[in-house]
Order: sequence, then C-alpha cells, then structure tokens
Amino acid sequence: MPNLTLRELLYGKGAHVSPIACLEDLPASLADQTVANYPHNIWQIVEHMNYWMEYEICRIACAPPAYPDHAIESWPQPVPLTDEKWSATTKRFYTLLDRLARLADSDSETLSQPVPPDAGKDDGKDTDKAARPVTVEDVVTQISAHNSYHIGQIALLRRQLNAWPPKSGGDTW
Repeated sequence: MPNLTLRELLYGKGAHVSPIACLEDLPASLADQTVANYPHNIWQIVEHMNYWMEYEICRIACAPPAYPDHAIESWPQPVPLTDEKWSATTKRFYTLLDRLARLADSDSETLSQPVPPDAGKDDGKDTDKAARPVTVEDVVTQISAHNSYHIGQIALLRRQLNAWPPKSGGDTW
C-alpha cells in the first residue's frame, strides 16, 4: 500500500508548505539574491536539495555515490544566475521530487526493501553495528524532512525579499 502521508509531506500538506508553490513563480533575479547574515541564496538551497535527493535516489537504486567528506561539498558555490540556469535547477528539482513521490506511491513490499548504507560514511557516531536496516520508506521520509527544513528557509528568504506569498498561496500569519 502506498504511503499517502509521505507523498503529502513531499509535496507540502498541513504544516509543510508546497515546495512547488515556493519556487514556481520565483524569478532567477530573486533566487540569486542574498540576505544579510545568511550564507546561501535560494538557488544554492535548491541545488543542495537536488544533490541530496539525487544521492538518495541513487542509494535506493543500490548505486550510492561516495558520501561527501564535508557538508560544504553538497552546497554549490554562488554563480551569476541566468534564467536558463534557474529553470534547469527547478526542472531538476521537480523531476527528483516526482521520482521520490513515485517511490512513496510504491507497494509496501517495495517501501520495506533495505537500502545500502551510505558509501564511505564514517562519522564515528554509529557504534551500534547491529542497527536495523534502513528501508526505502525510511530514506524517502528522511529526505522529505530535509526538504521541508530547506523549503522553510526558502519561505523565510522570500519574506525577506518581499516575495511572499507565492502566487498559488502560502501562509502569511
């Protein structure tokens, strides 16, 4: 049976703002702007989410890339953002989000399949070598939480840039 709650988390229901609404009417000129005392622009945040969604999709497919040695490796350096580059970034985001939603729509047998561990990840904190296996559902749940966190940052940055709410709506209270 598909996990409808997980699908709703990916696409923003309840307390989670829609990631599509958060990005769809945002021009490259705003996605490229920085806000004082914040280290990333919206384009960088979306590319960071793309990095981890793609990473986890590869991991689920049993082809995990090497885990980054440092967190900064999953963040792109700022670049002059063109409309074309922003369009490619958002298109990739929507495609990856759709692939994760299709996984959430999978049957329970697929969702309960084990996923290989992160390739090369050794943070020294996992001392329980007999930890339960991580499943497809676990990974999709984790990435939906990760995205929700960063979509919240984007909503806040949009507010700072006087670009909130998006055209299709968003909480303003």
